[in-house]
Amino acid sequence: MPLLGRDVVLVDALRSPFGRARPDGLYAHTRADDIATAVVRDLLRRHPQLPPEQIDEVAIAATSQVGDQGLTLGRTVGVLAGLPGTVPGYAIDRMCAGAMTAVTSVAAQIAIGAGDAAIAGGVEHMGHHPLGKDADPNPRFMTERLVSTDALVMGATAENLHDAYPALTRARADAYAEASQRKYAEALAAGHIDPDLVPVGVPDPERGWGLASADEPPRPGTTVAGMADLPTPFRPGGRVTAATSSPLTDGATAALLTSADLAAEHGLAPRARLVSYAYAGVDPALMGLGPVPATRRALERAGLQISDIGLFEINEAFAVQVLAFLDAFDLSDNDPRVNPYGGAIAVGHPLAASGIRLMSQLARQFEAHPEVRYGLTTMCVGLGQGGSVIWANPHHTDEKETQR
Repeated sequence: MPLLGRDVVLVDALRSPFGRARPDGLYAHTRADDIATAVVRDLLRRHPQLPPEQIDEVAIAATSQVGDQGLTLGRTVGVLAGLPGTVPGYAIDRMCAGAMTAVTSVAAQIAIGAGDAAIAGGVEHMGHHPLGKDADPNPRFMTERLVSTDALVMGATAENLHDAYPALTRARADAYAEASQRKYAEALAAGHIDPDLVPVGVPDPERGWGLASADEPPRPGTTVAGMADLPTPFRPGGRVTAATSSPLTDGATAALLTSADLAAEHGLAPRARLVSYAYAGVDPALMGLGPVPATRRALERAGLQISDIGLFEINEAFAVQVLAFLDAFDLSDNDPRVNPYGGAIAVGHPLAASGIRLMSQLARQFEAHPEVRYGLTTMCVGLGQGGSVIWANPHHTDEKETQR
């Protein structure tokens, strides 16, 4: 069934420009919490009709909760963003689905009446904190064979998907990756990306201050022919390359969620209504399959079929993971409903931040497609999980009728 209790709406979802996680990258000299703070500040600035003291919670996710992205991010980012000291906050970790989990956690809180408005977000500075750095996995995982040795190497799990499903060929993955880069470039040129970007001030010890205002990872000239000779770093003679993987990325996202009643009271125009959500576990060695059972659960809880979904935002951790999802639901590789603005292969995947990027892109597409009633945001999650959220389009005729 749909989310119980009160209707919860996504008022807005924004993100920083994404930067490459490297010593000369966009955010090489910028703190992770400062990137997140810039996004939250702009979220508040864009909605002055909502008094900040009416925000009941701030939930910010990070996969590596150390250093400049540690210390209870929801609370620290809230304080840095200028929220009143009365507004509490907390941190979340569900690896890649961190921001998605922040959204669904505060949404559930609002749905049961334990709050009326909340900020959810995610940040990852992979340049400062590479995935798994300083982690100490329990040796029982290996000695008791609780998981495959591949489970802790995300690229290896992508190679495993190719092995498990022969129809998931490298040729399909290469073609999908080329399309992701092309679609992102087209969306950028058409003005669909910039409205949800928050410029971030970035210091440089040699050049002084600058302004991050555009995504750094995209490679718009990428072609299948150009991928042919790329190495396969996760396995000799494998099928996963840098071109069919999301690049290591720095960036932050944030979303404002409220009850539908509070949005109406303050004149806030919802960009989406939350219908249902679900998380699921899968074999960690086949991590990329996670979105499939998560989506099936979310559809069942909403009383919907896959045919009811008019727009899909699927996180492109690896091309093969998206292809596995498409095959599971009998969707074509070039289905125009799937990632029409491109995805993480082009724009990057700052782990815990990415879930809200999917939501912001879906919300932008809802505006352009009032004929679509339902959309899906879904992603795979490290160590064998998946998360899916179904949203309703407030611009659809039937949704407008229910709002009256």
